[in-house]
Parts: sequence; structure tokens; C-alpha cells
Amino acid sequence: MTDVQGNPDGIMFDPFNERVWVFSHSAPHATVIDGKDGSIVGTLDLGGAPEQAVSDGSGRIFVDLEDKNSVAVVDTKTLQVTKTYDISEAAKTPAALAFDVKNHVLFVGCRNPGTMVVLNAETGKVLTTLPIGTGVDGAVFNPATSEVFSSQGDGTLTVIKEKTSSSFEVEQTVKTQTSGKTLTLDSKTNRILVIAAEFGPAPAPGADGRGGRGRGPMIPDSLSILVLGK
Repeated sequence: MTDVQGNPDGIMFDPFNERVWVFSHSAPHATVIDGKDGSIVGTLDLGGAPEQAVSDGSGRIFVDLEDKNSVAVVDTKTLQVTKTYDISEAAKTPAALAFDVKNHVLFVGCRNPGTMVVLNAETGKVLTTLPIGTGVDGAVFNPATSEVFSSQGDGTLTVIKEKTSSSFEVEQTVKTQTSGKTLTLDSKTNRILVIAAEFGPAPAPGADGRGGRGRGPMIPDSLSILVLGK
């Protein structure tokens, strides 16, 4: 067991050097753990609050920074941020990230407004923007079908088709379940797994005016894993 500081909110395994990246909204923003022995390799200030990360499998990772409206490019050998791509003119509050490694295309799911910002991973140039649902929190690219999937808290799954490395379109919007904002891909079956649950009412504001924000407690036994496929 390894103690990690900074209020962890996300995790990613990088096959390049078999390291586990733990991401936190507060410092240290990233803690890097050796996947072989569990030791902490180092920590890294990403310059903002990370949400989702992807690896190119060759020594770089990309991390979207929710509070900075940008994507950080990280050298995993030196543990340094080498570039930062500003996407604020296209959309804000990036909370999901998918990657077509072969064609060097990043798909940045943003909440304000619900938008998928498509970037050239080498230059940071915005290739296009496409509408998605509200409250995105996860995205994944399936190289077997050239499709990008983004899951939203409003109970939708947006499917984007990569027609070519420079042409993209919304292929389908699938109804899932409210709160189903995180997902993963089963690459063996090409099925998408969406995680959702039911929640009670949000807490009422206290006498001091505080509280009343966020979601209520999860209803017992309501956790669901939705399986979606063609």
C-alpha cells in the first residue's frame, strides 16, 4: 500500500514504463508510482486541476486541466510538463479525454458548453468542435471502430465517428441513465461500460447559508453498470 497526498480523483496506468499516475485536484497534482514495486517515483505540479489522462505509449501523456481550460503535455521520462494547449476559445471546463494514438488526435470533452474539442496532439491546433451532452466526465477512443465515446451525467452517451484524421461527425446519441458520466471500453468485445447510480436529494442549506450544493447520498444497492454495444 502506498500513501498518496493531494485528495486523489483519478488514476491511469502507463504501459510505456509500467507506472501508475494518480491525479489530484490539489497539490501534488500527480503522484507517479512504480507499478512493479509500488514505490513513489515522484510528484509533479501540472499547473492546474487534472481530470482525465491518456498515454501515447512512447513516453508522453496528455492531461486535461479542468480549471485552466487546457491540456498539458508531459514527458514521462523527466516528469516535466513540456507544452500546454489552451482550448479556452473553443470550450471550457475540460473533464474528459480520449486519444487516437495512430493519427495523433486528442478528443477533449468539455462541460461549458457540452462540446468535444478535437485537437492535433502534436501542435494543439483545434481541428473541429462537436456538440455532446451535459456533464461529461469520461471519454474513450476505440481504434477498432474509429469511434469516440463520451459519457454525460445527463444520461447520454455521445458517439463520434472519425471518418478520416481530419473529418469527424456525431454518429449517434444513446440514452443511458442519469448520473452515468464515467465509462470504460472492453476492447475484446467493443462494448462500452457506463457506471451509474441513483442519488437522494442534495443537502439543504444550513442556517449559515452554507451547504445545499452537490448531489445527495447514493441510494443503497442502486449502483449499475450499463453495457452498450451494437
